[in-house]
Amino acid sequence: MEGLQDVAAAIRQIARGFEALADSITRNPDQPPESARTAVLLREWGDRGLTRSEASALFRSHGFAPQTAGGWTRGDWIQTRSDGRRYITDRSRIWLAEQEGADRG
Repeated sequence: MEGLQDVAAAIRQIARGFEALADSITRNPDQPPESARTAVLLREWGDRGLTRSEASALFRSHGFAPQTAGGWTRGDWIQTRSDGRRYITDRSRIWLAEQEGADRG
């Protein structure tokens, strides 16, 4: 069973690579890169909990497909808590702090 989990993880990683490639091909040249859009999205999200539809709308407003939330959940960037709302995780906060530190440096 462990071998199948490894295969599934590898397929998911390949799929993310294809998604990034597709995004780079179809991205509007005036649109900021994904990392910049991610940072803005996380700053806007902040500490508040969002419903599923609010999270989807936020992703859409920053040029991401609403389904991106599922990948972010699997990657521990956001989590759904017992209240049914989605929150950013410590992993997201650490990444955002690193990005902001790099921007200052």
